[in-house]
Amino acid sequence: MNTIECMKTRRSIRVFKPEKVNQELLKQAVQAAAYAPSWKNTQVTRYIAIEDEILRKKIAEECCRGHNRDVLNNAPLLMAITLVTERSGYERDGSFTTARGTAWQIYDCGIASGLFTLAAHEVGLGSVIIGIFDDEKAAKLLDVPKNQELMSLIAVGYAAESPETPKRKTVKDLLSYR
Repeated sequence: MNTIECMKTRRSIRVFKPEKVNQELLKQAVQAAAYAPSWKNTQVTRYIAIEDEILRKKIAEECCRGHNRDVLNNAPLLMAITLVTERSGYERDGSFTTARGTAWQIYDCGIASGLFTLAAHEVGLGSVIIGIFDDEKAAKLLDVPKNQELMSLIAVGYAAESPETPKRKTVKDLLSYR
């Protein structure tokens, strides 16, 4: 599949088959996402794969609500996406390079997360990024290292649904020239 086809056919999958995710496929997706661009090549994004059903369900029940809880309870794998703090957007002396401050690390992590979901799609895995959850509690449950910050959760598995393509804005709506 070419890049544009991958981008156009990837969907947010919220219903998964119960089968365990093949670790080799997961490694391929993470390896591909490692090529995400980042501030001065800092590569701050990290991935924690949660296969343990008890921990996955604990995170779902204690850190999520509503539909996100249901999605995580249904997913055979949960990826916790973290970023190494105080690298992206910083100079060697610890000062910020731009007025955006810590925003660059979040930006870099978002790029890597997006590429991870595309790579997962390429290798036959479905995924959906979960952003609404109790990040402090989830970070404690996952024992996220002190120099990292938990940014998002990504439910991963083999798709048990084929969602329709959501309506997209036109190029005319999105693009302007000056």
